[in-house]
Amino acid sequence: MANDAEDAVRSYLTSVKEDLMTGVSFMIPFVTIGGIFLALGYAVASLSNNVQDVFNSTGTAGWFLAQIGVAGLTLMVPVLGAYIAYAIADRPGLAPGFILSYIIQQGNVLQAAGDVIGLQGGSAGAGYLGAIVAGFLAGIVARWFKQRDVPEFIAPMMPVLLIPVATTAVLTPIMLFVLGVPISIANAGLTNFLSNMQGGGQAILLGGILGAMMAADMGGPINKVAYVFSVGLISEGVTAPMAAVMIAGMVPPIGLALSNFIAPQKYAAEMYENAKSGVLLGFSFITEGAIPYAAADPARVIPSVVAGSAVAGAASMALGVNMPAPHGGIFVVPLSNQPFMFIACILLGSIVTAVIATAIKPNFDAKVAAQSSDD
Repeated sequence: MANDAEDAVRSYLTSVKEDLMTGVSFMIPFVTIGGIFLALGYAVASLSNNVQDVFNSTGTAGWFLAQIGVAGLTLMVPVLGAYIAYAIADRPGLAPGFILSYIIQQGNVLQAAGDVIGLQGGSAGAGYLGAIVAGFLAGIVARWFKQRDVPEFIAPMMPVLLIPVATTAVLTPIMLFVLGVPISIANAGLTNFLSNMQGGGQAILLGGILGAMMAADMGGPINKVAYVFSVGLISEGVTAPMAAVMIAGMVPPIGLALSNFIAPQKYAAEMYENAKSGVLLGFSFITEGAIPYAAADPARVIPSVVAGSAVAGAASMALGVNMPAPHGGIFVVPLSNQPFMFIACILLGSIVTAVIATAIKPNFDAKVAAQSSDD
C-alpha cells in the first residue's frame, strides 16, 4: 500500500516536472532572442556613448535592437505559462495559459486588484513565478472541462471556444484577486534580494548553491530547477545567476576531460575519445557530456564535479559576472559584461574538478571494472 502511494507521488512529480520543462523548452527561444538582441542594442549604443539612453534614442540602430530584445523578454513569461497549460490540457489550455500569464504581468492591473482587496503591491507584475502558477492552474482546469461528457453537437466547439472561455472566466478572478498580488509581492521581494547580491557573501553562497545544483545530476531535475530559476530572472533584469548557472554547467565535461588528459591511466581507454567530445560539449553548455564519467564511477566523479561547479558559480557571483542569454555557452561569452572573467571562472571550476577527480580516482583496472559490471 505504501509502495503504491510512493509510486503515485513519484509519478505525479515526474508529470509536473515534464509539464514545467515543456513550458521552459518553448520559452527558451524567446529568452534567447530577447537577451541577445537587448545585449546587441546596448553594445551598438555604447559605440556612440549612448548606452544609458538607448530606449530614448528613437530610430537609432541600438533602439531598434533593444525593442526586439524587450519584445522577446516580455513574451517569454506568458509563453511559459501557455505551454505549461498546453502540456497538461493540449490545445484547449494554450490560450487561457497565455492570457492569464500575460494579465498578471501588467502592474497596473494587479495594483488595481490589490486596491480592491485591500492589499498593497503588485505594481511590478507577478513575473515568471506567476506564469508558472497560472499555467498549471489553466492546464488543470482546462483538462477538467475537457474530460466532461457533453452532447455530440457541442463537442466540436469545446476545444476552440467553450473550454478556453470557461477556463479563463473561472480563473481570472482567482489569479487577480486571490493569487496575483501575493505572487507579485513575493516575486518583487525575490528580485530585489537577488539584485542586491552583488559581490557580497550572500552572492557567493547563492552562486555556490546554483553551481552545485547544476552539477549534481548533470541535466536532471535538480539541474533544471537551478536553470529555470535563473532563466526566469532574466526578464526581471537580474542576469548574474544566469552567468553562474551557465558557467557551472560548462564545468563538469571540461573538468573531467582535463582530468582524463592529465591522468589517462585512471580512466578506461575508450573514455579518452569521450574526453575530446566532452570539451566541445562543455564549451557548448551541454552538461550531459559528463554523464559517461559519472555512470562509470559516480562515487568519485559526482563530488568532483559538484565541487568544481560550486567554486565556479560562487566565483562568478562574487565577481559580478552577468549573462543576458540563457544558452549558447562559449558562443555568447561576448555578451557578458566581463567576458574574460566569465572564461576565467570556467577554467577555475574545471581545474578544481580535474584536480579532485585525479586525486581521488584510483588507476583504472579493467578486471575490477568488469567484475563490478557483472555484479
